[in-house]
Amino acid sequence: MAQKKGALEGIKIANFSWVGVGPLTIRYLAASGATVVRVESHTRPDVLRLMMPYKDKQPGVDRGPWFAEVNNSVRSVSIDLGKPTGRAIAWKLIMWADVMAESFVPGTMKKWGLDYDNVRQKKPDIIYLSTCQMGQSGPYANFSGFGYQAAAIGGFTYVSGWPDRTPAPTQGAYTDFIAPRFGATAIMAALDYRRRTGKGQYLDQSQFETSAHFLAAPIMDYEVNNRVLERSGNHVDYAAPHAAYPCKGDDRWVAISIFTDAEWQDFCLTLDKPEWLDDPRFATLLARKENEDELDRQIAGWTVDRTAEEVEVMMQDAGIAASVVNSVKDIIEDPHLKSQNFLRTYNHSVVGPHLYRALCHRLSKTPDTMGPGPALGEHNEYVFKELLHLTDDEVADGLVEGGITTEANLPEFKPTL
Repeated sequence: MAQKKGALEGIKIANFSWVGVGPLTIRYLAASGATVVRVESHTRPDVLRLMMPYKDKQPGVDRGPWFAEVNNSVRSVSIDLGKPTGRAIAWKLIMWADVMAESFVPGTMKKWGLDYDNVRQKKPDIIYLSTCQMGQSGPYANFSGFGYQAAAIGGFTYVSGWPDRTPAPTQGAYTDFIAPRFGATAIMAALDYRRRTGKGQYLDQSQFETSAHFLAAPIMDYEVNNRVLERSGNHVDYAAPHAAYPCKGDDRWVAISIFTDAEWQDFCLTLDKPEWLDDPRFATLLARKENEDELDRQIAGWTVDRTAEEVEVMMQDAGIAASVVNSVKDIIEDPHLKSQNFLRTYNHSVVGPHLYRALCHRLSKTPDTMGPGPALGEHNEYVFKELLHLTDDEVADGLVEGGITTEANLPEFKPTL
């Protein structure tokens, strides 16, 4: 674990959340110096631990990249909250912590007696984050699912794709990478409030509401104009051209966006196509929108004979928004990301060297404290003995009763796509 001092050094977090949003929220704080203990169980491993690909194609709860990346910089303990000894350890962890987070369906933590009302009676200054699909109240509060479903509920799936085809879901659990920004910001605000007042508070986050925030303009458009945003492929109402165009090479593309007539003029001159400026089909934004398919065809005829990198440089030099459409390989090899130390290799205790994403911000006086993701229960001894000061008898009782889980408690391993 990294030993650097970060901006949040001294902040202690008990993270009971799982899968995407909760761990990604806490990841910001962990990489900024907070001490984070991630509560897991061998009896029901986090689904991210079961997702392929696996190191050397050998399945295992500690051999996939997803969990390690989402939970980097944290410590893992393995306890079963369904067992009395597991809950007893959980209470010690909560009393140790400044912040507590969970991401289960409403009512789950109450079943274990670990809901906010119970926790604040014993620790009034706790900052308690609950994040779930719909929030803790309302007619859909008990709706369960993952970011794939939340992207559909939030309206993103409906508007993704081409007008003449069925919706094309966004790649990955899209809303899982929106909600954490809100959750981390709320925790920071609550920490500041507690610093000033000594009071904790409850944070109820609806992933549906945080994602709908990003469709604010179409929502207002419907409210004002009764107009529903429909699928439009790569096109948008206020720009033309606006698409990805084929380039020389195998599956190489460049994205180009023109928003003003001034940009259109610079674009035509850069392509050495002054005749387009006088073509009534393309002379104005409205005309270009009406003839967009023909415009795209002609631009593609020009880009296809050039590399994506060549087109990008020409456009950028002319002040036109354009970029190579990067593949994952391109991102890993990108010289700019390398110069910023954004992609880093840390040594995972099971799979060895593992690539991680750094934070997208940098603090000038306090560097991040990133480290690798944990194996399941990797830090049991350290957390139980050094942080919680459990006695040998308490640890032994937990192992015997099953409150502390081990590899022997793992169910039959079923890899997940």
